[in-house]
Amino acid sequence: MSRTLPLLELNGIHKGFPGVKALSNVSLRLFPGEVHTLMGQNGAGKSTLIKVLTGLYTPEQGRITLAGAEVAPRSTEAAQKLGISTVYQEVNLCPNLSVAENICIGRYPRRFGWGWGQIDWTAMRAEARRVLAQMDIGDIDVAAPLSNFSLSLQQMVAIARAISISAQVLILDEPTSSLDEAAVQRLFAVLRRLREQGMAILFVTHFLEQTYAISDRITVMRNGETEGEYLTADLSRLALVNKMVGESQTQAQERQPSAAQAGATVLRARGLGRTGALLPLDLEIRRGEVLGLCGLLGSGRTEAARLLFGADAADSGGIEINGQLLRFASPREAIKAGIAFCSEDRKHEGAILALSVRENIMLALQARAGLRLVMSPRQAQALAEDFIRRLGIKTPSADTPIGQLSGGNQQKALLARWLATDPALLILDEPTRGIDVRAKEEIMDYVAALSHHADGNGMAVLFISSELPEVLHCSDRLLVLRDRQAGGEYRRGELDERTVLEVIAGEAS
Repeated sequence: MSRTLPLLELNGIHKGFPGVKALSNVSLRLFPGEVHTLMGQNGAGKSTLIKVLTGLYTPEQGRITLAGAEVAPRSTEAAQKLGISTVYQEVNLCPNLSVAENICIGRYPRRFGWGWGQIDWTAMRAEARRVLAQMDIGDIDVAAPLSNFSLSLQQMVAIARAISISAQVLILDEPTSSLDEAAVQRLFAVLRRLREQGMAILFVTHFLEQTYAISDRITVMRNGETEGEYLTADLSRLALVNKMVGESQTQAQERQPSAAQAGATVLRARGLGRTGALLPLDLEIRRGEVLGLCGLLGSGRTEAARLLFGADAADSGGIEINGQLLRFASPREAIKAGIAFCSEDRKHEGAILALSVRENIMLALQARAGLRLVMSPRQAQALAEDFIRRLGIKTPSADTPIGQLSGGNQQKALLARWLATDPALLILDEPTRGIDVRAKEEIMDYVAALSHHADGNGMAVLFISSELPEVLHCSDRLLVLRDRQAGGEYRRGELDERTVLEVIAGEAS
């Protein structure tokens, strides 16, 4: 690409929150007539940077220039007036209104003369058709309710609304996360057309295939900093993945392979999938083993776990337990079938911070039993105290609100919650995220002890982690996901960090 001056440029951007440095000396350049992809792992700072660009956050230091002039948007409205428009992952439209109303919302054309001040419906529909034609979309009825159209077309309408304000810069934050392949290709056709018209497009995604299909330039962020800016043609997929993940801060000591053999199959999934979330996936988990599931954020790791647990409904395939084909309609059905799920979102899907440690531990047992009393208060107290001792949970008492505990101790209490149900399969999604090194080691050692029994009758564990040393350290088998589908399955010792990255990047031999 032969660009001389960037349309939008950020230099030395710093942004922090209490106890957290979200952005540190971040830089970004967007050129006209270019699709620029922003990539990075969870916590890299992408979302914070977008909020600075769109006026939701004010940077503590740094400079933003647009067309050579310094700007400082203090709200999304101010950013839009400057010509910076954003389309977010979740389509933020009004399905009960028409396509034209959604495109012109907040800026409805008004009549002059007779009927002064009333909405000029003819002018509004003409404007909607004009913007859609600019995107090469002219085959929809702009007077029809938005709810009549597919999610992909609603995404196009969101983009049409964004560019209808004479946008110079279009920011797309994970716009393809819920689109199928045909819809993605339609979106990319629109982006190429906008690029040809000279628009600068910032595309935020986790998908490698999509990055290389649409991008002219890539900026990689890691740990709140700009790792680097690269021409897409000059950056291999493996190099990109390495730059996103970075060098391992600690290389976990490989525990010796257990002499115990895996036992009977606990769960077998065949063609399990959900449109827009996970392509049909096969996996098998046996007693006495830890199956690791790894891949970049957006690869389908959590989506697979949620399908196995019934938190999301599968629309293809099924799950076989004890020879019976099942498709869970709710997590309660999965719990009754002996499946436990420790979510990666400890704050919102795990701990109920106002309840005590004991009450949090008892929740899964109570959910399985319904309104029936699970056990007496004395028995519940004894159970909680037993797990506090076994897992080394540091708490003044079982009656202490869990919100007063450290992150590591909260995670141990949530692990105790599911162990109390005596599950056949324990799904751990990022169980060590946001906790200290010692707590990480204790949890990983406890997971190993749960599964590796000499008689092969240990618990089956599905261990999901974005930390490659961690998942390699824990797993007997490893299933690598890439772009919502399986990239390969490997036994302990067949992969190391480099070869896992090659599989993730699609460059494995």
